[in-house]
Amino acid sequence: MFSGIVEATGKVVAIEKEQENLHFTLECPFVDQLKIDQSIAHNGVCLTVVRLDERSYTVTAIQETLSKSNLGLLQPGDLVNLERSMKPDALLDGHIVQGHVDQTAVCTSIEEADGSWYFTFEYDPSQGNITVEKGSVSVNGVSLTVVNSQDGSFQVAIIPYTYEHTNFHTFRVGTVVNLEFDIVGKYITKLMGSYLNK
Repeated sequence: MFSGIVEATGKVVAIEKEQENLHFTLECPFVDQLKIDQSIAHNGVCLTVVRLDERSYTVTAIQETLSKSNLGLLQPGDLVNLERSMKPDALLDGHIVQGHVDQTAVCTSIEEADGSWYFTFEYDPSQGNITVEKGSVSVNGVSLTVVNSQDGSFQVAIIPYTYEHTNFHTFRVGTVVNLEFDIVGKYITKLMGSYLNK
């Protein structure tokens, strides 16, 4: 489990294809603290460390993960938001993030607002996912508060610290991002759908 508080960005240094899988090798500031079998969120996707050396580590994404996330679009040199799994005694500074991306979205607008930024994202609402005003959503693994919630779109406000310390500063109109919707909201939506269909 994660909290959506990004620790650092890692740089993709190599991508290797093996049948339908992709092996991503990244460099990051805390590589010397990692171990094999450790779980790390990459743009919000929970992946397992499978190879490790002094400067980099490698994780593997299967086809199911690649089809539901933006990892298949990564190129060497790209920055990826990284977060190690939460410790049981850690403060939950963000919200409960499982590392299971629900779907992707596209950045459709970036507006500066006196030192901060408003990012607008559009996603396919036919998959049954929703946002609510002032609710939580994970965008590329970053825990954020929803504003201007619409059917199939929402905005988030990004402060300078988040902008500089995540890959948000690389976003452009058209950038594809990973979304993980709030787990509580997903359960309620599922239960309400079952109730209404009775």
